[in-house]
Order: sequence, then C-alpha cells, then structure tokens
Amino acid sequence: MKYPNEKKLEIFFEFLVFGIVIGVIEDLIAVWLVTGERIDWRTIGLVVLIALPFAVIGEIFADNIDFIKLYRRWFKK
Repeated sequence: MKYPNEKKLEIFFEFLVFGIVIGVIEDLIAVWLVTGERIDWRTIGLVVLIALPFAVIGEIFADNIDFIKLYRRWFKK
C-alpha cells in the first residue's frame, strides 16, 4: 500500500538522482573542455560535492513552484 506522499517522495528522489547524474556529467565535460586535464577520482569527487547541493535546491524549487500560476499572474495584467 502506498501512502499519498510516498509517490511524491519517490518522484522527488527519481528527479534528484537524475539531476545529480546529469549535473555531474555536464560538469565533468565542462571541466575537461575548459582545462584539458584528465578526469580522475579527485575531480569526480569535487564535481559531485559541487553538483549535489544545486540538484537538491533545484528539486525543492521545481517541486514547490507552480510556474503556470506565476506565468498567468505576471502576464494576465
């Protein structure tokens, strides 16, 4: 039996994990393109530490803001 908030929490964690993975991949590509350095475990660890809080903050804002309601409020006037 799934509780009402359990599905919402499951979706939150799915997007969070996906956001972390994609964020880490794009940051590693950016580091490699800009610096030309080899990507080692130290670099990966640093990128994960940097990407993690941004992924969490992004998910919190994305889940709690109704962008359609804001759009209608701003452009209806």
